[in-house]
Amino acid sequence: MLTLDREQTTALDYSVVNTSIQETFTAIDRFEWQAVDEILQMREQQLYLQAGYKSFEEYCQRELYAWGGYRRINQLLGAKKVIDAVGELGGHIKNERQARPLLRLVKEPEKLKAAVSLALKDNPSPGESDFAAAANIVVPQLPRKKQSSQEPMVPKIQEPVVPQKAIVTVSQQSHPRYGEKGTIEADAPNRWQQIVTFADGERLLINNADLDAASVPFPRERNYPAEYSEAIAAIEERHKQELERLEQELRIGLQAEVSARAEEQVQEQIQSLQNLYKQQKEQNIQLQERLDEMEGLKKLEIENQQLQQRIQELEHAVEQRPSQEWGNTMTLQATKVLNKQVKQALQQTIDLRSLAQEPPKENAQECLRLMGMALKNLASAMNNTQALEAAAIILGSEPTPTAIAYRAEQLEMLPQAVSDIRRVLSKPGCSWQEFWDVAQEYEVIKSDYWAELSIQETDLITALQKASSQPDIIGVGSIVAHADPYRTLYVARGEVIQDLGDEVIVAWDCWKEQSKKADRYFRDELRFWKGEKQ
Repeated sequence: MLTLDREQTTALDYSVVNTSIQETFTAIDRFEWQAVDEILQMREQQLYLQAGYKSFEEYCQRELYAWGGYRRINQLLGAKKVIDAVGELGGHIKNERQARPLLRLVKEPEKLKAAVSLALKDNPSPGESDFAAAANIVVPQLPRKKQSSQEPMVPKIQEPVVPQKAIVTVSQQSHPRYGEKGTIEADAPNRWQQIVTFADGERLLINNADLDAASVPFPRERNYPAEYSEAIAAIEERHKQELERLEQELRIGLQAEVSARAEEQVQEQIQSLQNLYKQQKEQNIQLQERLDEMEGLKKLEIENQQLQQRIQELEHAVEQRPSQEWGNTMTLQATKVLNKQVKQALQQTIDLRSLAQEPPKENAQECLRLMGMALKNLASAMNNTQALEAAAIILGSEPTPTAIAYRAEQLEMLPQAVSDIRRVLSKPGCSWQEFWDVAQEYEVIKSDYWAELSIQETDLITALQKASSQPDIIGVGSIVAHADPYRTLYVARGEVIQDLGDEVIVAWDCWKEQSKKADRYFRDELRFWKGEKQ
């Protein structure tokens, strides 16, 4: 059911209203079938006895009179019999009105199924008239006999009247007067009970179902005058309209709840995807750092292989010489060969010195460190001053073995220092304190790792240092939380959107869906939110 405002009537079209009407009637039929199942539970398990009712009929008349009483319940139960008897075809019977013309065929299931199949053949969505026509074709119904026109005209009685002095017998075994006879001498107070006077003069109000008097026409339903009938019909129409309105509001409320739940699920999925993206980004950064480390190790392995090959060549050259040519000291020929090799090494040392003045662009510090170490080892082995000076120029230290060794140890830390610093800078919301905790371990090689960093990374470090030197003052744009740990907003996140001097206005993220989205606070009532300045 669709509730329409007068101002919005023109905005609706036929399809919207028609769909709403069909959904409303479908819901009413579904609830009616649900009521049938509950009625069967009440009757089969005799739950009405717990409320003091003697019979199922009395329960229906007393509790369900507003929905048609026992007569309407019998109609619904009859429709249930039709649905059960027709089997798989029962899904095409939507309500009790459609099942009513088929009730007379319920004792003949084959004919009943034939009637339903015939109705479905002519119309995929048959109505009450289609089922009635199909049932009449399968089992023709004899026409009712009309009353003779010669019969005297008897005025209709508004309500069955119990004859005076009617003798009845109490047939209910649980009744204290079971088996005793009494006389009905007064009009019935309602349509389901009678006032019975017994032989001892006692007058009791007894249900019609507890009395055995086949000749007494007990009233089953109450008839009203024409003016009352019209008033009752008007009341029923208003009740029906109110019921439709409530059903529409319930449906709209359910739709709104479903929409809100779906929106909440979408928000949760978006949040989970954002978290997943953040995790993948961090993993990619770690993988990139790992790849850089592996690339450096690969280059070191290649250089190590080249040195091993050179050592093998020298050993091979020594093995080719006869053993007798070697003694406690080197012979003249060996000295000549060694001097030739030293000369070549010194020539290469000159090239290394020029290379130190203009290092290669890729991994320059690592290359220079390895070359400096090689020259330092060569100077130690050959006691060559030029090699020692070349190593000092390359490594940037004093031309002494101790200074060169100390400088080489410093440069060995350079790849790890650059990796650690870049990992910290790549974190979202990196602060100066986090950077300084890592950088102070490599303070002795600050100039070295600073040269390895990109311009963007050095600019970020400078900005973090400037931000850390500024005082922590909560202002417009600050991300804050409540300072009182006993307040709910202590763990909530908010943003300062306006500065009022001594006070500020904070918009809380958790209040976005509420009517009140911001509030005023003094600065000492707030603190920087976790993840920002503390």
